Amino acid sequence: MPNTSHQPLLNITIATRESRLALWQAEHVKALLEARGHSVKLLGMTTMGDQILDRSLSKVGGKGLFVKELETALDDGSADIAVHSLKDVPMDLPNGFALACVMEREDPRDAFVSNNYANLAALPLGATVGTSSLRRVVLLKALRPDVKIVPLRGNLDTRLRKLDEGQFDAIILAAAGLKRLGLAQRIRAVFETTEMLPAAGQGALGIEIKADRADLVAALAPLAHLPTWMAVSAERAVSRAMGGSCSMPLAAHAVWEGAQLRLHAAWGEPEEERTSASNDLVVANLSHVAGDIDASAAMGEQVAAKLLASGARKYTKLIENE
Repeated sequence: MPNTSHQPLLNITIATRESRLALWQAEHVKALLEARGHSVKLLGMTTMGDQILDRSLSKVGGKGLFVKELETALDDGSADIAVHSLKDVPMDLPNGFALACVMEREDPRDAFVSNNYANLAALPLGATVGTSSLRRVVLLKALRPDVKIVPLRGNLDTRLRKLDEGQFDAIILAAAGLKRLGLAQRIRAVFETTEMLPAAGQGALGIEIKADRADLVAALAPLAHLPTWMAVSAERAVSRAMGGSCSMPLAAHAVWEGAQLRLHAAWGEPEEERTSASNDLVVANLSHVAGDIDASAAMGEQVAAKLLASGARKYTKLIENE
């Protein structure tokens, strides 16, 4: 679509990780901006999160390691915007940075991927399931307490390769990433959100800029999807109130029901920290006519307060990426 407004056309450099999925996301944004008349190029970067694969992220800095180098490129002017999977973006950005755009969400659900089994229920007793998401660990244990959950690091292609090598009976991945890369055929089953509640922001792309770049705010505005932005603002507010990490034993997902936004959240105690044998989850939800992004975030704070009042606790540890 040509640029029919009076906004100036820009030369825009996108900072991106070099994984196949990250490059797809950056190319997607590049194409949308170019269709509006802007000139766009990519700056591929390898982040510390990509480089460190032999240790858990909890020991080296958490999910923020996937965005820090990209923010450095924004700060020194070598790039103008950074495209992120929103669930990888810390809840509070550093001073001077802003989330300028949230795009329309892909499928937010989790996918069951296996070469031999049709779904979670079909797994034999004691089957090995790969995931490094603490959220998925606690939700899986609530569904199938018998399965053995083994940490799984690496980009999407690496995780699929480890499954194909026979290291796991099944692995759990975000459906959105598989669909974006044309790998939907690898999905054996999709967990409905009533079974496995997604992570805050899962399936959505966020675009980060320096906060003083009003020209980029205007250029990115046509790419934004307000219903998604409001929903993920509610979800991320739950995570922020529960400890500020985008990696914790917490799920938060908001859906629109007509004019009302309905927010669901679930929190589970990690097995090694549980004081009883119970796999019970703490859950909370709230529906409201959310008028704007700030009102949506206020909903998230209310749901977090409900979780805390029901026995959940603020979580300060960082854990693996999704």
